[in-house]
Amino acid sequence: MAEDNDTSTNALVTPVIRGLRLLEYIAQGGNTQNLSEVGRLIDVNRVTVMRLLATLEHEGMIEKLPGGGHQVGLRYLTMSATALAGHDLVAAGRRVVRDLCQTLGLAAYLSLPDGQDIVYVVREMPPAGLVSLITIGSRVAAHRAAPGQAILAARRAADGSGVSRLASSADISPEKLAAQLDDIARSGVAWSHSGLEQGISACAAAVLGPDGQPVAALSVAGPSARFDDPSVQAQVGQKIMQSVRQLSSISNISSVQ
Repeated sequence: MAEDNDTSTNALVTPVIRGLRLLEYIAQGGNTQNLSEVGRLIDVNRVTVMRLLATLEHEGMIEKLPGGGHQVGLRYLTMSATALAGHDLVAAGRRVVRDLCQTLGLAAYLSLPDGQDIVYVVREMPPAGLVSLITIGSRVAAHRAAPGQAILAARRAADGSGVSRLASSADISPEKLAAQLDDIARSGVAWSHSGLEQGISACAAAVLGPDGQPVAALSVAGPSARFDDPSVQAQVGQKIMQSVRQLSSISNISSVQ
């Protein structure tokens, strides 16, 4: 019913919308000395602009400049800093991991690189659960798990990292490991079928920092039988890539490590 729709225009508070528009205008460096011009930009009259400015100033959201006009106030800056503090990689990752789990019905994880290992730092389980030894805090050699392979592939693509030392510990020829990582880099996702745990398949992709280096990986895992259908594999891969892009865009990933 229309009255139950929170997005209905009847549910909107017009003065609040106007106040937010004005606050955004000031935050973007807009000049408030010409009240008529400001009113035209946010679609209100001059008197309303005066009242909105007075209200925002009273609440500490803006403050007057010595030469005229306004800038955002200390309260606004404090609120912004508090909100942004919760948008580091792990905090933002929890939201994305939860969405992955709910959308795909698979166990979902966020992993961070630590040398040649990865550490699982966020986990979300589907209602049906998953018999797995991987928990928050689990440490695994990167080459053994899909998220680690995704990170290694992205690292190699970013800086041409060699694989000789890694190959020796992985008991695989450098040429074969390099080919595997290059394939992962080209496709964007890493797949593991019973690679870490028997009967469990996983799909992962690396989260890249501003410099193109991998800073984390998102992954999902479930019974291998769930992935027998190629269309399911395609859906999972697309969702993982979408989630990686989302996490990169909303998180402050430049100072995680």
